[in-house]
Amino acid sequence: MASRTGGIKDSWEVDYEATKNVMEVAKEKGAGQFVLLSAICVQKPLLTFQAAKLKFEEELMASGLTYSIVRPTAFFKSLGGQVKSVQGGGPYVMFGDGQLAACKPISERDLASYMAECIEKPELQNKVLPIGGPGEAMTALQQGELLFKLAKLEPKFVKVPIEVMSGVIGILDFLTGFFPSFKDAAEFGKIGRYYAAESMLVLNEETGEYDASMTPGYGEDTLEAFFQKCLTEGMEGQDLGDASVF
Repeated sequence: MASRTGGIKDSWEVDYEATKNVMEVAKEKGAGQFVLLSAICVQKPLLTFQAAKLKFEEELMASGLTYSIVRPTAFFKSLGGQVKSVQGGGPYVMFGDGQLAACKPISERDLASYMAECIEKPELQNKVLPIGGPGEAMTALQQGELLFKLAKLEPKFVKVPIEVMSGVIGILDFLTGFFPSFKDAAEFGKIGRYYAAESMLVLNEETGEYDASMTPGYGEDTLEAFFQKCLTEGMEGQDLGDASVF
């Protein structure tokens, strides 16, 4: 379970409260195990939905249930928001030089398979489990280059300074002092900036750096195959969520 928006109110009501309600009802009905879909980004919590997820993670670990806390990296579909525009001849938009952050994206099918394995494999139980897809970590620049290659188009990139987003967030934060309705808009901006600047990889606690080598890979589906399918069949069914950046 996860909020569609990542907004402040939705995050606490869904990522924490609704998920907690499910756990409590499950315990009442005799369930002995709970597999939670969390997110790898909670390692460096700067956003409301991350705080909500972490609060529930703590309560799950203290619940007495056998648990598996699965923290996946980016989903394929979250990287597909520019497929249609690139295919139509548009540029690929990225922040900075496109190398501010990287991820080891995973398909929904592989993630579902991994979560199902948590039910039966003791080595995946009572643990926090960061997980990515197969292959090497990829930056936004590498993702864009792959997309242009598959589309058989000459690469065209638009590089947006990350400071532009920071400026917009600053304005929205200021406006929330007068118009509370701007709080979620500011939060969405912070979500976008976070994903532009922070890698979806395991954070090495000793070095304070994101480490692709420490991020486990799982499954067989590749981002290349996903992009190719989207270029051929379109993005139908790939719901990017209410707070999608692109």
